[in-house]
Amino acid sequence: MPRKSAKDIETMAEMRACIDDIDDKLITLLAEREALTNEVPALKMKEGIAAAAPARVAAVLAHVRDKAAARGFDPELAQSMWKLMIDAVIAREEKIMGKEGKDA
Repeated sequence: MPRKSAKDIETMAEMRACIDDIDDKLITLLAEREALTNEVPALKMKEGIAAAAPARVAAVLAHVRDKAAARGFDPELAQSMWKLMIDAVIAREEKIMGKEGKDA
C-alpha cells in the first residue's frame, strides 16, 4: 500500500509509524551497504588501492550531494551522513590493510 504524503498524515502516531517504517528500510539498506564494504579490503589490496582514496571519497560525496539535492534532501546533511560512514569504513580498512596504495 502506498504511503501517505507527509501533508496527509493527521496524527503523531501515524507520522511516527511512517518514520519507523522508513527507518527499518534504511537500516536494511545500510546493512546491505556495510556487507559490501566488508569485502572491499580484499579487492583494494588485490588492485593496489589505498584504504583512503581521496579522489574516490570526493566523487562519492559529490554524487551523494547531487542525488540528495535532486530528491529534496538537504545536501549538507547527506554529505555529513556519508562522510561519517566513509570515515568509519576507511578506519576499518586501514586496520586490515594499512595505509599503502594508490588513490583510485
